[in-house]
Amino acid sequence: MKILVTGANGFVGRHLVSRLLESRSLNGRTISQLVLMDMAFDEAFEEAHVRKIEGSIAEAGQFDMAFNDGPFDLVFHLASIPGGAAEKHFDLGRRVNLEATQRLLELLRHQESVPRLVFASTIAVYGSPMPSLVNDDTPLRPRMSYAIQKLAGEILIEDYSRHGWLDGISLRLPGIVARPPQPSGLLSAFMSDVFWRLRDKERFACPVSPQAVAWWMSVSCCVDNLMHAATLSGDELKTHRSMVLPVLRLTMAEVIEGLVRCFGHDRLELVEYQPDKQLEATFGAFPEMHADIATGLGFTHDGDVDRLIEQAVRV
Repeated sequence: MKILVTGANGFVGRHLVSRLLESRSLNGRTISQLVLMDMAFDEAFEEAHVRKIEGSIAEAGQFDMAFNDGPFDLVFHLASIPGGAAEKHFDLGRRVNLEATQRLLELLRHQESVPRLVFASTIAVYGSPMPSLVNDDTPLRPRMSYAIQKLAGEILIEDYSRHGWLDGISLRLPGIVARPPQPSGLLSAFMSDVFWRLRDKERFACPVSPQAVAWWMSVSCCVDNLMHAATLSGDELKTHRSMVLPVLRLTMAEVIEGLVRCFGHDRLELVEYQPDKQLEATFGAFPEMHADIATGLGFTHDGDVDRLIEQAVRV
C-alpha cells in the first residue's frame, strides 16, 4: 500500500505518521511506501520506505513531485492554513485550502486506480453561532474563509467520488488537543495551552468563562478516527461522505477540574478567568451534538475527561 500524507509535519500529521510507521500495515495491507509533504520536517523519518517532500502545496508542481513515481492507494489530506491565519492572509488561504486541494483531486482523478482520500475538514462549516443542536442534518453556514474553503473541498470530494474517480470521506474535526505551546494561527489555541501550562505549573489566563462549553478530542483519538476512515468500505460511504465525529462536550471548568485531579490541587490557583466575549461566542458556546452516522460507522470519542487528558498529554 502506497500512502500520501499532506501536512505531515503538523500536529495531527506527525502523530498520524508515527502511528503508520508503528503499525507497518493498514487494513491488512503492508505499507510499502509513505510519502510525506509539508513545508519542512522536524522529525527525521529515516525509514527506507519513507519519502519526504518539502515545500508549499500552494506552489505549482509540488504535488507532481509526489505523483511522479506511481499512483497512491490512500491519501490523508491534512495540510491547511487554519482559521485565523486564513482570515488574515486570504490569498494564501485560498491557494492552500482550495486551489491545492483541487490540484490534488485532479491528480488522483487521472490515476489508473481509485484511491481512498481522507480529508480533514472542520466543524467551522456549521458557522457561529451554532444552532441549539448539531446533527447529521444541520444546515451548513460557514462564516470564515477557512470554513468556506473546507466546505468547498468537501463538495468537490463528493463530486469526484460520485464520478468514481476517487473514494473520499471528509471528517469535520473539532479542536484537537493538546497542541504544543507555539504559534499555530488557531484562535482556539487556549484549548491546548491549558493542558501544558497546568502540567508545567504555569499561570493560565483563560479567555473564556468556567461555563464556556466546547467540543474536545485528543490527538490520539483523532488519529484513531483518521485511520478508521481509511478502512471503511466504499459501500459504507455511498450515502454520506462528509460527517461530524462524536466528541466530548465539556465546560472549561470540567476540563480544568480534570487537570487538577491529574496534576494536583495546587494547579487550581494558577487559573485566572479573563473572558473575551467574542472568543467565547465562537469557542465557548458549543451545543449538544448527535453524530449518529459517524457513530454507526465506528468512529469514537475519548470516553471521558480523564481519558481525554491522559491521551492529550502523553503525546
